[in-house]
Amino acid sequence: MSTTETPREVRAQAKYVRMSPRKARLVAEHIRGRSVPEARAVLAFTSREAAGVLQKVLQSAVSNAEANHGIAEDRLYVKTTYVDGGPVMKRWRARARGRVARIRKRTCHITVTLVEAPLTPTEAATKEAEATESATPKSAPARKKTAAASKKKTASKRPAKKKGAAA
Repeated sequence: MSTTETPREVRAQAKYVRMSPRKARLVAEHIRGRSVPEARAVLAFTSREAAGVLQKVLQSAVSNAEANHGIAEDRLYVKTTYVDGGPVMKRWRARARGRVARIRKRTCHITVTLVEAPLTPTEAATKEAEATESATPKSAPARKKTAAASKKKTASKRPAKKKGAAA
């Protein structure tokens, strides 16, 4: 009887990142739904500044999974990545004829959620076999044969003597 386990979720967040949410979302879309090693490769070869920040958040989530749940990095995949807008710093810049222009310095909150990949039927069978193997006690070692027992066996292997044979 197999029980379906709910996949464990692990989350990491970077808050108040000094970057526009729109720019970070462009990179976040690339890694959504991928396995962790694949997502790392994509981020390593993405030439945007947001890729470096997302790589740090991904590493933090993987570390959380290994430390808190004991899940290996190879078993994880990126369930969701989203970038929310943070507070906006407003600055002013002088323009012609005594006017001002507003400068918005945007921030964002980046969240990465990882999930353990479900076991395939073959992996589930091997894991179940290992569990039953460790649960059942090992058989006791074979007892040594005594001299009398070994003689009995050798005696039974000899051909029987015929009664009517020449003496």
